[in-house]
Amino acid sequence: MKQFLAIFLGSASPEAMAKWKALDEKTRQEREKAGMSAWMEWGEKNKGAILNNGAPLGKTKRIDAKGVSDTKNLMAGYTLVQAESHEAAAKLFQNHPHFTIFPGEAVEIMECLPLPGN
Repeated sequence: MKQFLAIFLGSASPEAMAKWKALDEKTRQEREKAGMSAWMEWGEKNKGAILNNGAPLGKTKRIDAKGVSDTKNLMAGYTLVQAESHEAAAKLFQNHPHFTIFPGEAVEIMECLPLPGN
């Protein structure tokens, strides 16, 4: 089995977040509850493939030759899964609640390759 890193991307669309924030408190809480329930169901359904549930991601710092600075990206969370192929890993995330219930934009899947020389 190969290992894959799934990165949950938030929405770059200010409109999507504005719609979410414009929901009344009761509706937003109901959707959050439904979304988390669907996310847990997804996790249970795919528990054999999940190596690490991951976590939400916070603010980003960029470090380069010029030093440390604040920056932004769309990365909102991650999960580590195993699958026979890249395609099989991607199929695990079809219709995921991250973008079907929440205002998340997508999930990107990358194979975790072995270190050269190992």
